[in-house]
Amino acid sequence: MEKLKKKSTGSLLVGEWNTKTIVAVAIGAALYGVLMVYGGIPIFTNTSLSSAMIIPVVVGGLFGPLPALLSCGVGNVIADLIGGWGMWFDWSIGNAVMGFCVGLLPIYGARIKEGVFTVKQAILYAVCCILGNMVAFGVITPVFSYLLYASDLNVTFLQAFAATLGNSAVLVIIGIPVLLILAKRYKARTNLTEDQSDQY
Repeated sequence: MEKLKKKSTGSLLVGEWNTKTIVAVAIGAALYGVLMVYGGIPIFTNTSLSSAMIIPVVVGGLFGPLPALLSCGVGNVIADLIGGWGMWFDWSIGNAVMGFCVGLLPIYGARIKEGVFTVKQAILYAVCCILGNMVAFGVITPVFSYLLYASDLNVTFLQAFAATLGNSAVLVIIGIPVLLILAKRYKARTNLTEDQSDQY
């Protein structure tokens, strides 16, 4: 706990980068891209209730906001390539912002790797997910859609509304139990390590 308190907000946002982080971002981006194409239930034009939302939950929970941002942003580019529907950088930027907001867990004290994820932190997580989706897809994506592609804003806002509802539902309903399981697992591992140390 003391170690985390000494970290600046900037270092928490960037995360601790090492080989594991790079591998996690790469695998996360690949899985995000595949699941965006094949792991969703269509709910509106080019918009799905996607299992890909679990990726920023895991990557963000274990490695922080920036790794989650990269996994989602790059992952959406991969989805565009796999799907063959063209490159939509407006949605890639929106997904990146959404991933960053989902990964803000260490900012409000959640420390999944130390087994810390309280009810209060779960509520803050849910709020961050919902607000993050609203900003990412209700503001940022439409702005870039208009600037980059001169898109019809009516259609874009309808897609954004569907994406916000669908993503938020998956992130909250499935994301919170996933984070609780991860925290419990890491806490058990920490306790086991401490018990083994005490024996020596």
